[in-house]
Amino acid sequence: MKITLKRTPEQIELVKAMASRNRTVAYEAQVALAEFIGPVLAEVINQAPTLSNLFTTLQFNADDNPSIPLDLYHDINDEDYIKVYSQSHAGGLPTNQVLPTASEMKIATYGLDTAVSFDRRYAAKSRMDVVSKTFTRAAQEILAKQETTSASLIMGALSEASTNSVDHVFENGHGSLNFVLDDINKLMTKAKRIQSSFLGGSPAGGTAKGITDLIVSPEVVEKLRAMAYNPINTAGGRGDGTAGNASTAFPVAAPDELRMSVYNNAGLPEFYGISIMEILELGAGKKFTNVFDAAQASGASTGAALFTTNDDLVVGIDRSRESLIRAVAVDEDSGGEFNLIADDQYSIRQQKIGYFGSLEEGRMVLDNRALVGCIVSA
Repeated sequence: MKITLKRTPEQIELVKAMASRNRTVAYEAQVALAEFIGPVLAEVINQAPTLSNLFTTLQFNADDNPSIPLDLYHDINDEDYIKVYSQSHAGGLPTNQVLPTASEMKIATYGLDTAVSFDRRYAAKSRMDVVSKTFTRAAQEILAKQETTSASLIMGALSEASTNSVDHVFENGHGSLNFVLDDINKLMTKAKRIQSSFLGGSPAGGTAKGITDLIVSPEVVEKLRAMAYNPINTAGGRGDGTAGNASTAFPVAAPDELRMSVYNNAGLPEFYGISIMEILELGAGKKFTNVFDAAQASGASTGAALFTTNDDLVVGIDRSRESLIRAVAVDEDSGGEFNLIADDQYSIRQQKIGYFGSLEEGRMVLDNRALVGCIVSA
């Protein structure tokens, strides 16, 4: 992600004006730049390919007290009480509330903010690169906080997910952190089995969507790329030749069209029609994997698949259910979600120009049937 201010005469003049010795002129220029760049930062934050943007956005007025009618998001045959996962503080582990389905749930919101500054002499010299990187840093700080908050909520909800006494998470059991095509196939089947229409049967239009997105580590993407030259029915490079073990005795290559597609698209934007999101925080011993480990170790899971610190995790999400909800406040005057203002805390002696940005949001998982997972065993 990179924000770049072009060296147009107008923008150069505006940046230079921020370093004016006339405090009124300097402050007005800082405010003008904030009004110009604020909507750009909001667009960058909302369009970044991150975990936080897998949530469906619901906007509300900044002075409102938002709520959601739960009966519109759950089956009419569900139990009278359901679990809803939310956070009262940004980045904290989620708590689940047991609520009646025929009720209004008040959304707990919190603030995410960032403060950045740079030396006034960079503005005087029209260093557009420094100003651009300052605003890039502001957007990155908001995105980092959103990412941590989203991961904590998703991992916590997934660790408790169980439908009809069936855990949403299973262990593939291959060992050596291997991930094969059969694991994706099982994830798709499990996702469809735990979902149903509001009457408990097949959804309108045939079957449930199942999985729309897979969140994976770079190591799992490596295994997917390896399907271009490795068998798809075994984790190794060749079959073991064991009699009576048909699944691995005779290695089966993927169809040429699939192998060529994987070979030509090493970045793997999608596989089997499922969008692939590769994040560095997943993987053995990594940040988000440890969050799932901590949530499951707290006794949340029914224990069908126990996670260890050396395991990896693949998370499947069905975004068509609108289960992952992000409520965000909208400013009545500007209509924007992200507010950027000139920071007036710096005196003349400090020779600094600063900006303060903030937004108010709340996230929740209304239905954990939209989440499935595969533990990639070590």
